[in-house]
Amino acid sequence: MNSRAVHIVTLLGLVLALMLPTSATAQDAHAFTIARVKYDGGGDWYGDPESLPELLSFVRRETLMDVAPREEVVELASDNMYSFPYIYMTGHGSVRFSESEALRLRHYLEAGGFLHIDDNYGFDVPMRREMKKVFPELDFVELPFDHPIFHTSYDFPNGLPKVHEHDGNPPQGFGLFDANDRLMVFYSFETDLGDGWEPMSVHEKPEALRRDALRMGTNILMYAMTN
Repeated sequence: MNSRAVHIVTLLGLVLALMLPTSATAQDAHAFTIARVKYDGGGDWYGDPESLPELLSFVRRETLMDVAPREEVVELASDNMYSFPYIYMTGHGSVRFSESEALRLRHYLEAGGFLHIDDNYGFDVPMRREMKKVFPELDFVELPFDHPIFHTSYDFPNGLPKVHEHDGNPPQGFGLFDANDRLMVFYSFETDLGDGWEPMSVHEKPEALRRDALRMGTNILMYAMTN
């Protein structure tokens, strides 16, 4: 997101904060907040529930980004989506957007918002189908390893780390770009970064692999906030 878009989203968030009860605005003391997308269709949008808090804790500890320590939950039909510069969508199984949700997500992304889709397994086919409702004219493009998203804060010369086996295929990072070649949507496939963000006790991933997942997540969030 460019600097002008960041300022617009931040100002909009402050306006919305003033309209909400004090108890609902505790996280607004921070520069920005991210959100997890709650969607219909049967998939577990709530999967890996501690993944984002763990990522945000790492980001707050290791960078200068003043992000709220916990994510919010947002529905695509909600006007509140526009107050989040970065939204995250994950799950197993199916997802479905209504026509109005698809149109609203398109408007959000074209206005400067950023969507990270993290395949938790079995999400690829329905997700691609629904994203075609959002951008019928666009196809996901695989990002080369020299794309800045792999090097924003930490270097990943071979692209995404392989966190979960899934089908045993190499991890891939895909993107949807707007007319100005801005990356609006980043799709992490065959890796399951969220598993790597969760506490070690949940998935028992090696500490080095978990660190790589957290660092890659930091890259994605940093890229979203600076492009």
